[in-house]
Amino acid sequence: MSSAYYQAGAARAEKVESLFRRIASRYDLINDLQSFGLHRLWKRRLVRLAQVKPGDKALDLCCGTGDVTFALATAGAEATGLDFTQAMLDVAIRRQSNDSIQAKVTFLRGDALQLPFPDRSFDLITISYGLRNLADFERGLAEMRRVLKSGGRLLVLDFGKPDNALWRWGYFLYLRLCVPVFGRLLAGDWAAYAYILESLRHYPAQRGIDALLQRLGYQETQVTQILGGVMGINRAVLPR
Repeated sequence: MSSAYYQAGAARAEKVESLFRRIASRYDLINDLQSFGLHRLWKRRLVRLAQVKPGDKALDLCCGTGDVTFALATAGAEATGLDFTQAMLDVAIRRQSNDSIQAKVTFLRGDALQLPFPDRSFDLITISYGLRNLADFERGLAEMRRVLKSGGRLLVLDFGKPDNALWRWGYFLYLRLCVPVFGRLLAGDWAAYAYILESLRHYPAQRGIDALLQRLGYQETQVTQILGGVMGINRAVLPR
């Protein structure tokens, strides 16, 4: 099943923004259902791997409704969440009004390919389920490199491609047949969640991102496989 929301090239951003604007109000619920609640554990693991230090300036790109942004702030960072879709940020800001750490969190609308920050602004950058949605992965990672301080950490959490061919086949079958049902039932749109598999097919996933990070000059790159590689966390450090 192909998705009307996937398009390569210059029109990619408009299609992605349209998708997330449509599903913003049900985004968290659908994530809980399609991952059986496990996405919350994976995000906590991402934050642990980030090794947040008190006072770190952290940027959470493609922050969505703010799960990771809030977790970074709870861990002691001065956290900024940036997203391209205002409807997703509206949900994050509503959540922020009920959260005791709101003073340590800032939400901004912006483009991950043209970050509105000076060079070397952040000690830590995270991006969860967002790199796959960028029109140009390499340009996005290079822009993150620009705003990351020397010695800073970059972490990427996203859907993966298992090394085991049989496990990968079963996983892709779940994404193709089951996940779009959640989109149809809860957001009224099959294509919104058929998009996940379509975008993943065009995404280099954890192994490819690791190689790309090395080519961009990041060091100490590591890949954390989750559930046999159905999810992956890439971690890298910018040389001092």
